[in-house]
Amino acid sequence: MKKNIISLLILMAPALAFASGGVHLEKADINLHNKASLQRGARLFVNYCLSCHSAAYMRYNRMGQDLGLTDIQVTDNLMFASEKIGQPMTVAMPASQAKNWFGKKVPDLTVVARARGADWLYSYLRGFYLDESRPWGVNNTVFKDVGMPHVLWDLQGLKKPLYETYTDHDGNEAKRITGFEVAVPGTMTEAEYDKAVNDLVNFMVYMGEPAKLERYTIGIWVMLYLIILFVVAYAMKKEFWKDIH
Repeated sequence: MKKNIISLLILMAPALAFASGGVHLEKADINLHNKASLQRGARLFVNYCLSCHSAAYMRYNRMGQDLGLTDIQVTDNLMFASEKIGQPMTVAMPASQAKNWFGKKVPDLTVVARARGADWLYSYLRGFYLDESRPWGVNNTVFKDVGMPHVLWDLQGLKKPLYETYTDHDGNEAKRITGFEVAVPGTMTEAEYDKAVNDLVNFMVYMGEPAKLERYTIGIWVMLYLIILFVVAYAMKKEFWKDIH
């Protein structure tokens, strides 16, 4: 028994380490019923993410139907990498070239919200800061030594970290980030950028499980059916056993 518990803890160690990594995550306001937010998020996704990252398990026509858009609206406003409305959201950049340019294969983002979580994505997209030691000139508070450029920098702007010096457990001096100051202003205010990122994450959560709202609706009907079935079954049980009791 003790060996089984130890083995289980060893298997769970990576997940526990990820969950308790000490990174503070901001709360994303996810609302899949808000179609206006999903539409704004889709626009940001195709303009800023779809040039490098694919969403190969999502089709344009399915996205349009779920978001309340016509095929014409999707074609005119959200299709820049495909020609047919029924095609998946792929990119023209070959994976081999992406690996040469970025050092590794660029991941598909269809289910990234399910893999990472909405709060992680929201904090990540808000966590870029200037770091001249990195190849793209930026680092990230959530993903240390990130290999991706800050593609939304024109919206958020660029922020410079403020450091303080402290003594670590070994008695050595080290630096940590205490805050940020604006180095290059963006086209959005901080509140506007936070809302835009929330819309983008909202869309990515939808994209990770498009049938989620439908599943919730079906689940409610199933529960109502089971409640009614229980009442009928209980009444039948009482009828069948009334002469015995």
